[in-house]
Amino acid sequence: MRRQKSNLVNIVLGLVFILIIGGAAFVYFSPLFEKEPAKIVLKSTGYWNLKDDLTVELSDKSGIRSYKVYYKTNNNVEEIAQNNISAKQDKVIFNIKPISLTPNIKKVTIAVEAYDNSFWNFFKGNATYKEFTLDIDRKRPLARVLANSYNIRRGGSAAVVVEVKDENLKDKYITFNNDYRFELIPYIKEGFYMAIVAWPIDIKFDQFSRVNLIAVDEANNKTITKIPFYIKDLKIKNDNLNISDGFVSQVSIPVLEKSGYDIPEKTVDIFIKENEDLRANNVKTIREESVKNMSKELVSNFRIKPFRRLSGSKTVAGFAERRSYFYEGEKIDEAWHLGVDWASIKHADIKVSNKGKVVFSNYLGIYGNSLIIDHGFGLQTLYAHTSQFNVAKNEEVKAGQVIANTGSTGAVFGDHLHFGLLVQGIEVNPLEWMDKNWIKTRVSNILDEAKQEIRSSK
Repeated sequence: MRRQKSNLVNIVLGLVFILIIGGAAFVYFSPLFEKEPAKIVLKSTGYWNLKDDLTVELSDKSGIRSYKVYYKTNNNVEEIAQNNISAKQDKVIFNIKPISLTPNIKKVTIAVEAYDNSFWNFFKGNATYKEFTLDIDRKRPLARVLANSYNIRRGGSAAVVVEVKDENLKDKYITFNNDYRFELIPYIKEGFYMAIVAWPIDIKFDQFSRVNLIAVDEANNKTITKIPFYIKDLKIKNDNLNISDGFVSQVSIPVLEKSGYDIPEKTVDIFIKENEDLRANNVKTIREESVKNMSKELVSNFRIKPFRRLSGSKTVAGFAERRSYFYEGEKIDEAWHLGVDWASIKHADIKVSNKGKVVFSNYLGIYGNSLIIDHGFGLQTLYAHTSQFNVAKNEEVKAGQVIANTGSTGAVFGDHLHFGLLVQGIEVNPLEWMDKNWIKTRVSNILDEAKQEIRSSK
């Protein structure tokens, strides 16, 4: 009898032990009792201007239960936000509103405390506490214009010299209508910059808004300074071109195939795919490659001579021609022709007018075999439809050097050179840059005007 009772006790104790072990295992391994604390991220550069909201992101797989936010300055601690969250949310994002601090306070600590929905810690959840110390920066960057070209024409270029300074400077650039960004190039000494800017041809005269110098620091203090230009319009030449089945079969299809595009079934669709989709992609490539590879080294002198036309050539197409394309009497598309087309003898030598560096040498869709040469100052030249290259990417070239030969590669029938003048990847009017007086009065004089002030500054 005693043995039976002893066995029963042992069984009961065994079951209790098993329950305890099972319960412990359940608590330890169950997702309900997960032990990983919530993640706290403050989206900040480490600076705060006390004007913009700060964004906090909390995340936890069991969901966020509650949070509190404090700020600390010296010996002062103050709660500035708190929230209890009823519905389960794996991610919670909220903003911390600006606080009022006396001017002498240069640092502030933001403390965030969060609890998750875990049953761990006797159902209280995992607690997380994290502090972020931020530098207070209320001062906007200095951004002023020292000199700029008197005017700018649609499709043309202009020069600007500026001063930009800030202890915590993050970014600086020039915008055209807030649509196009132009990088600044260090000029003469630290804190001073120059840029050549462009008025893209697709922005009409009545759409011109303003050109701005913009400087932003790490605390997101921003200075916007208007660059004053008198503006001039450009007379646009309109051309009507008929598209034949022969052109589509002999030019459009091979160009699309070589560029890796699928070929539509209908003639009109084939041409539009080449003239719109492929063209847009090619223009994007020119822009990206130009900006990525342009020299941003400090410059002191502007030594660009007028660019020369292809020797012995005839102009067969000009800059900013607005072309309308017709097929069987119906208008099917339109596009800008940028740059100038020069035709000479077949496979004529192409010589570069100014020294530079080859930053692009490849097949480029409608442009065919193309070279881009960087001349510094954000200024580059494009040579398209060539039959062969005589230089390679990253090669330094001298003025007067034969860099390629004319050809008929890309979306063209006849042998010629498409010459483009690029300002940070945007094709501008080459005729300006072929005019010695224009370069002197619109660019060289502007840079020289600012040079004296820069050299005399502390």
